[in-house]
Amino acid sequence: MLHITVAQLNYFVGDIEGNTRKMIEAARRAAVDGADLVVFSELSLTGYYPGDLLEEPGFLRRVDVGLQALKDASRQLPGLHWVVGAPVRRDGPGKKLHNALLVVAGGELVTQYAKQLLPTYDVFDEQRHFAAGPDVARVLRIGTTQVGLMICEDGWNDSGEDYLVNPFTRLGDAAPDLVVSINASPSNVGKREQRHQVFGQASTRHRLPLLYVNQVGGQDQIVFDGASFAVEPDRGVTFEAQRFVEDTVTLRFDNGRFLALGGEALPPVAAQGLSTMAFYRAQTVLGLRDYTRRCGFKQVVVGSSGGIDSALTLALAVDALGAGNVEAITMPSSFSSSGSVDDSVTLCNNLGVRLHRHPIAELVTAYARQFEATFGTPLAGLPLENLQARIRGTILMEHSNRFGHMLLTTGNKSELSVGYCTLYGDTNGGLGLLGDLFKTEVFALSRHLNEAAGRELIPVAIIDKPPSAELAPDQKDTDSLPPYPLLDEVLKVEIEGGRLATWERAQAEAVVQQLLATPEGPALVARIRGMVARSEYKRRQSPPIIRVRSRAFGSGRQMPIAAFHA
Repeated sequence: MLHITVAQLNYFVGDIEGNTRKMIEAARRAAVDGADLVVFSELSLTGYYPGDLLEEPGFLRRVDVGLQALKDASRQLPGLHWVVGAPVRRDGPGKKLHNALLVVAGGELVTQYAKQLLPTYDVFDEQRHFAAGPDVARVLRIGTTQVGLMICEDGWNDSGEDYLVNPFTRLGDAAPDLVVSINASPSNVGKREQRHQVFGQASTRHRLPLLYVNQVGGQDQIVFDGASFAVEPDRGVTFEAQRFVEDTVTLRFDNGRFLALGGEALPPVAAQGLSTMAFYRAQTVLGLRDYTRRCGFKQVVVGSSGGIDSALTLALAVDALGAGNVEAITMPSSFSSSGSVDDSVTLCNNLGVRLHRHPIAELVTAYARQFEATFGTPLAGLPLENLQARIRGTILMEHSNRFGHMLLTTGNKSELSVGYCTLYGDTNGGLGLLGDLFKTEVFALSRHLNEAAGRELIPVAIIDKPPSAELAPDQKDTDSLPPYPLLDEVLKVEIEGGRLATWERAQAEAVVQQLLATPEGPALVARIRGMVARSEYKRRQSPPIIRVRSRAFGSGRQMPIAAFHA
């Protein structure tokens, strides 16, 4: 029998001292529960992913100090084994580090295991800093229980299709009683269910109970949802930690089964997690909360146009930070409808957000007059539209600089995909909350927030109005773009393709096939693909966005700016 504490914590990349304190506190709670083993996540000492911090002078010395602090603390908690993730130096030519799992007990390093499979896809680039560990299984005896040790990617490729080595098979041959896997698994829609499927199948195939410990929290573009779990070969997932919050839970492992600390059977874990919209909300709120806190901001500011994107951004910001830490600015021009201004007022009243009014008509006129005086031609058409967006962006940045609020940009994935945005205007900001949500999802999430609140947070008038940038008379988004229900399905196939969930891919591909069967369809699809390709330079200069889908712009989709597109 073994008592195991799952320490699902929120680490801050580079804050080795803070992460160390957090781990020691969790270990002390584990000792109170009588735990034999406390398990932290992958690279828990440094936070995931430290990137080129690993190459900075003194960083590894700080890692050494942090590891020594953990060893010293373990000496005060006899009988408790600590499973810790940390970078360690290695001998030999080439890369100098291993991504390692360390077991510490009684003030000593008991054993260590180096990650064998180093991901380089999507948001991962571990081969930049780490060398693969040797093709060996690591099993540690604690009491009468043989515990096999593994790190994240080592368990994701049990089929052996992507790598020449299969750590799971090697570990299965060693026949431990239990496998402990430490992980830093970023979250996206459907990821929880994918983890359960992959590790559930591996558990069944190798007849091995498995404990999967993940971290939680937002780090730059990515968010970790926690959702650590235990799986048994015959019963599937029998335990799951909370999602999107820190959670420290002690389990009993006895005769191949995971039980509650007191020995009670654990209730079954639901196969379906949060609804898609509830997931988007939770992931975005946590991502914003951690990003602002770690970047030193307490308050944010949003340009409120009276449209759906800024409305949803404001509502999510209030959810994450509280109404008192969110401010809005409405900046009507001569093309802004009175309804849009009124909608901004109603929205901010509903949310309890302070709204500032800063008209820009006179500024636009002055810019246009001086432009014509200098260059001998009037400012009209697209340059005049972009000028309005850039004046608004300047005002928002002035507010940010003067009052210290971080500016949130409001563009969605549909607009970013096709370049329907203005550089140095509505792309200004420190973080984008909607940049991985298609426009149709923006509407759906807005309705979800209202339903969850049981009242109109976002006025129905905003949700129901036709989308418009309001930069020209009677302008509508459909003047320049296909209807969003059609555009979004084409974009899903173009950008995410095979990474879409099965049902979503089938739906999107069906829409595209129907479109291609119409006389105008092939030209329209080609036009959309061309807009996506030509807009890469805009995305490269835009702020980071919170990742919620399987393939987000940024590190998850690395396309050249200057490239030939057939």
